[in-house]
Amino acid sequence: MAASKTPTIKQCVSKGRENDSVVAEMDRALLTQCGSFPYFALVAFDVGGVLRLLILLLAAPLAWICRHLVSESAEVRVLVFACFAGVRIKDIKSAANAVLPKHYSEDLHPDTWRVLSACGGRKCVVTVNPRIMVEPFLKNYLDVDFVLGTEILSWRGVATGFVAAPGVLSGEAKVVAVGKVFEDSSVPEIGIGDVETSDFLFMNLCKEKYTVPSKPRIRPVKPEDLPKPVIFHDGRLVQKPTPLTALLIILWFPIAVPLSILRAIFVALSPLSLTYYIFHIIGCPITIKRAPPPKAKNSNGVAFVCSHRSLIDSTIVSAALGRSTTSVAYSIARLTEIVSPVKTRRLTRNRVDDAKIISDILKSGHDLVIFPEGTTCRENYLLRFSSLFAELTDEIVPVAVDLRVGVFYPTTVRGRKWLDMFFFAMNPRPEYEVTFLDKLSPERTCGGSGKSSYEVANNVQETIGRALEFECTNLTRKDKYRMLAGTDGLVGKKC
Repeated sequence: MAASKTPTIKQCVSKGRENDSVVAEMDRALLTQCGSFPYFALVAFDVGGVLRLLILLLAAPLAWICRHLVSESAEVRVLVFACFAGVRIKDIKSAANAVLPKHYSEDLHPDTWRVLSACGGRKCVVTVNPRIMVEPFLKNYLDVDFVLGTEILSWRGVATGFVAAPGVLSGEAKVVAVGKVFEDSSVPEIGIGDVETSDFLFMNLCKEKYTVPSKPRIRPVKPEDLPKPVIFHDGRLVQKPTPLTALLIILWFPIAVPLSILRAIFVALSPLSLTYYIFHIIGCPITIKRAPPPKAKNSNGVAFVCSHRSLIDSTIVSAALGRSTTSVAYSIARLTEIVSPVKTRRLTRNRVDDAKIISDILKSGHDLVIFPEGTTCRENYLLRFSSLFAELTDEIVPVAVDLRVGVFYPTTVRGRKWLDMFFFAMNPRPEYEVTFLDKLSPERTCGGSGKSSYEVANNVQETIGRALEFECTNLTRKDKYRMLAGTDGLVGKKC
């Protein structure tokens, strides 16, 4: 096949493809991002921290030399060894499920996705990268039927760092792999690849062949246009690390660790009335939008119902209020209890017992900071609110809490939660924004209007969602964990 004479993907008609099969290359056709290093780096940091990221970065020059002087296969072997050697297979799978889909979804090529999504027959994606990395995203979010990639060797559940036979899936190996998938069916109608390597040879097996020209500034598909939105993700790194970004993270880390410890000590030792100013002094400013309500004159406390962005949200809200509050949480690390200047009560996950805990706090006159989502969420979404708070009080103040960080996410699902506050403080200048919304009028509460607790909770969720310009979803805390495990999620509703 003469690659230069092959039509481009823009010339491919996507209408009327309901019965057509398609084979697409992932690395330079399905993705706009050229190069595998950022995705390997995300996995490396997730499974091995900054040390594994350093090893991968040191191997990057060798991988670059191998790519340009030897072959792409040699480059992949170097990256696989540096990233995976000695890592448990279950940890690699966990990172691939929870970390990579969000970043892959942000690099999806619009024209390739237009054709791939239009085809109703067999969908097959081929890649030189390890299948274990790409398969969760392709199958769970793009509904791809077959994922053909490089297989890695393991021994007793631990990756050796070497590639399994028949080796890296490139060139003729791709032709053989695609042929096996379609050997019991008709020839695939569409083949999509690039023209930079010999990998486009697999398209000779297809009736129609299209190439994807390299355009570095092409705008990728919007994540919300995917059939299954990638709402939740895990992992500590905010951005895909290029070699330069990875180097900056590694150089910053020795500074960030003692800085985070010092910041935590300052906050822990300062009186709550000064915490707001201490956060500004240590480089973690808090922006307060709209004045917080004054202390209630009646004997009962007020429930400040907040969106949940990180482990220290209760401290931030209390600092913005300038007075003592009590927070409730499902699980509390011992170190968090010691460091936090805010009193925290542990919930039991039993609705009756939790109702008594919350009711006792409010009846004692203490203000309550509560997060009805039940867990943190990083994206511009709100989980479905628990209605428990609405059953127990009519003194409700919605609070829109948002967080901006540049390097590290201060939230995790699969990692150690007690580290969240330190990762927050490891960012050069993390910023919080707290917006105190209007207290619920009697006609918007259960006691004043006769509304159900679910109606009140949904109303509070929508109020906070509008203030933050976030999407309100019907997803629960349990749905989040199922999605991070690689299972299907639900589509949200707009606020």
